[in-house]
Amino acid sequence: MTFGSLFSGIGGMDLGLERAGMECRWQVEIDPYCTKVLKRHWPNVRRFGDITYVDPKELGTVDLIAGGFPCQDVSHAGKRVGIDGARSGLWAHQLRLVRHLRPRFVLVENVTGLLDRGIGRVLGDLARFGYDAEWTVLSACAFGAPHPRERLFILAYPTSLGEGQLRRLKCSRQSAPQRDIHWAKSEPECERVLDGVPNRVDRLTGLGNAVVPQVAEWIGRRILEATA
Repeated sequence: MTFGSLFSGIGGMDLGLERAGMECRWQVEIDPYCTKVLKRHWPNVRRFGDITYVDPKELGTVDLIAGGFPCQDVSHAGKRVGIDGARSGLWAHQLRLVRHLRPRFVLVENVTGLLDRGIGRVLGDLARFGYDAEWTVLSACAFGAPHPRERLFILAYPTSLGEGQLRRLKCSRQSAPQRDIHWAKSEPECERVLDGVPNRVDRLTGLGNAVVPQVAEWIGRRILEATA
């Protein structure tokens, strides 16, 4: 199964999906520092910059599009202006690429504040273009991390698949694949927490700002199992 990555950051989502057995075809990321990290670890993957200028024809079709649009406007810690804010409003461009490329699956990640400030919009937009969706909140601690780090994950797929084609994305300490997960023994000496990316490749700039790869891997494996 192939995937394309939007708002890639330092590649936490991409790493997890690759560990699950998927292949990354392209990444979209505007931040220069993050782009350097992506180039180092995915030297053969095509990369694009500002999502507002990305032409879907340049990307190529994939089975899954994954991405977490900026959370600043929907986060409990921000100004809480909602999904139409200048940063979180970039969801419209994530939707634009989904609408043109019509992937089999869409995986959206964001903070739990989206439940109060925009999930209706996201689900409604996906439904307008023929996608059903499942969603849940997954915590890093359920996968062995020493902190909660709760994040909302939305998995969408064409309504033509019908109900019950995919398992509900539910996770517990018992179901998380902890035997395959390795965490650092201590938290970093800065005001961030571990995000699961190995060897602290992102240092302070990206630390604590990436999707936890272990969670993305678990979701990826569930998708592959359900579609086997």
